[in-house]
Amino acid sequence: MVYKRAKISLKGLVQGVGFRPFVYRLATALNLKGFVLNDGKGVLIEVEGNENKVALFLKRLHTEKPPNARIISQELEFLPPKGYKNFEIKGSQRNGEREVLVLPDLATCEDCLTELFNPADRRYMYPFINCTNCGPRFTIIESLPYDRPNTSMKKFKMCPACLREYTDPKSRRFHAQPNACKECGPQLYYWEKGKITTQRDKAFEKLIEELKRGKIVAVKGIGGFHLICNATDEKVVSLLRERKKRREKPFAVMFRDLDQLMEYANPTQLEKALLISPERPIVLVEKRKELAPSVAPKLKKVGAFLPYSPLHHMILRAVDFPVVATSANLSEEPIVKDNEEAISKLKDLADAIVLHDRDIVRRCDDSVVKVVGGVPLYIRRSRGVVPSPILLPFRLKRKVLAVGGTLKNTFAIAWNDKVILSQHIGDIENLSTLKVFEESVKDLMNLYDFVPDLVVCDMHPRYETTRFAKTLPYKVIQMQHHHAHAVSCMAENGLQGEVLAVTWDGTGFGLDKTVWGGEFLISTYTSFRRFFHFKNFKLLGGEKAVKEPARVALSLLFELYGEKVLSLDLPAVKFYNSTERRLLYKVWKVGFNNPLTSSVGRLFDGVASLLGICQKVSYEGEAAMLVEDLYDPSVRDFYDFILEGDQVDWKPIIEGILKDRKDPPKAVSRFINTLARIVLEVALKGEREKVCLSGGVMQNDPLVRKIKELLTKEGFKVYTHQKVPSGDGGISLGQAVFGGLIDL
Repeated sequence: MVYKRAKISLKGLVQGVGFRPFVYRLATALNLKGFVLNDGKGVLIEVEGNENKVALFLKRLHTEKPPNARIISQELEFLPPKGYKNFEIKGSQRNGEREVLVLPDLATCEDCLTELFNPADRRYMYPFINCTNCGPRFTIIESLPYDRPNTSMKKFKMCPACLREYTDPKSRRFHAQPNACKECGPQLYYWEKGKITTQRDKAFEKLIEELKRGKIVAVKGIGGFHLICNATDEKVVSLLRERKKRREKPFAVMFRDLDQLMEYANPTQLEKALLISPERPIVLVEKRKELAPSVAPKLKKVGAFLPYSPLHHMILRAVDFPVVATSANLSEEPIVKDNEEAISKLKDLADAIVLHDRDIVRRCDDSVVKVVGGVPLYIRRSRGVVPSPILLPFRLKRKVLAVGGTLKNTFAIAWNDKVILSQHIGDIENLSTLKVFEESVKDLMNLYDFVPDLVVCDMHPRYETTRFAKTLPYKVIQMQHHHAHAVSCMAENGLQGEVLAVTWDGTGFGLDKTVWGGEFLISTYTSFRRFFHFKNFKLLGGEKAVKEPARVALSLLFELYGEKVLSLDLPAVKFYNSTERRLLYKVWKVGFNNPLTSSVGRLFDGVASLLGICQKVSYEGEAAMLVEDLYDPSVRDFYDFILEGDQVDWKPIIEGILKDRKDPPKAVSRFINTLARIVLEVALKGEREKVCLSGGVMQNDPLVRKIKELLTKEGFKVYTHQKVPSGDGGISLGQAVFGGLIDL
């Protein structure tokens, strides 16, 4: 009989998924000897025994691996047998460079749900039930490798029953690091009126009682607190808006299951698949019947998601209504994660707070997905996905820290052939979010023992991320915003060579120091040239125009018709009194605080104002979303437009919209069709087969569908985002790849 010893080093998502217990069971079933352990790179295995059984082990290692495992690379070496007497799980090693990948937080599995609602099970109604196939990972890991002493579960000593499971190779909780039960694990606490009034099962009962009474309760979850209330009760949802100072930005709604969700919404088959996926994102779905009107005012879609933690499942089974489950924070501030922080910041937002004593190591908001152009697009890539890597089809020259932009911020670390994007940080427009950003950068670098060779930031001189980058003790280079969008789309699609990148958004600092946002770039990973762009117009009042689409409309009108605009009977004009109109015209004419922009995102704002849809916004993207909702696919024609030199003249488009202003759906549909037709005409001039669509405007489903339809008919290959956001939440990927490939 021929004996062999195989040494196998696996890299990827192989810690926290039950991989070592799986290897143990497989090896012992095949009567192989040796060991398995976690190390800084991933999982190290040695097996020896019958040659055929070793070969079978190597095959089954990949074909039968745990469902959440992802093997990215394998190093295999055959060595002389050592004479191992048994097979064992050895203690983890921390030697060498850390390359192991951390698993995202995993939605509760079906096996755990069965136990959770089985009165005969010892974990019946225990809100922290988990196993090797589910439960928190990214939000409880303090350091690598992934072992209980390196998590926020370290303070909970397992009881004899849990320890037996943890050490039993036949149990699915064999080496499940967060393993716990009611006797030994985390517990709930109910806080109200300045003190904790009850705990454990009584805390849950009180929570349900208050929700049924129409109260707002802050509930600690996996990556932070949610504010929860009855999503069908207009009185309480309106009160939540008032307390959060959130005028119209839509709330997400959690439903018990797909059946309940389909009473209120009409998801497509793809949207259903996304809703029940292990990532459990918030998915934008079409409303079927109205929840409380204040849940998603004026919009046709609602952000819906299903329970992903045991406590969520318990809540939704105990009440007979869906619940608003929105991030617990004041508007524009980071999600709250710590108990003391919750009591300090949420006491005026919530009627009561449900705490627990398992620490959340890092904030992680819910992910948000929208189906755009027939494929899923992350609007926000966070809980359930982060920190899964983006794998590149090439290797980078150096280690890079990419700090992203200032809106919808994510940052990234990159090395070899992988880029790890951070969780969603948010808009860095106040000190508290800036502090969370800085802490999160240091945290992710510490987790991976990551020291960059280079830092990449945006060119905008006033971005807080750019200022932060320049305080770091590493070489820093700046990258143009829209080139970062282009490279992000190229990288996630694994493209090589030159592409035509259509990068449309609201704001990006241009090489000429104007505000770009309507760009056609001929792009590679390390260089670009501005091939075409929309003709500039003035942003009337600078940042004020971002909040007031009426200012954008007036600027476009002033450009077309001059002073006579002041007497026109148009919604944008009538939004201001006569004195304000004259002052705005003078400001526009003089040019003071009127930066020039090519932004298609701002054009959407201007169209919304001209058609009387929206004159002032309460959240970023509001006007564009309202415009999108009016699109009618039966309208096939489009407005005239002019391509002159390297510019797209928007004037004929605005003139056409003004003629159709009494029929907003028709005007919106022709406008979007025109934008798609412009992309086709520029693509024909660009003569590049590959066309990438990126930027926040490319979250518009009818626009992307129309562009794809027109370009594919002409033989172009159209690439969009699926792994990272098309908006600013994805530019850190582009920055990281640019920094990793450029010659310095």
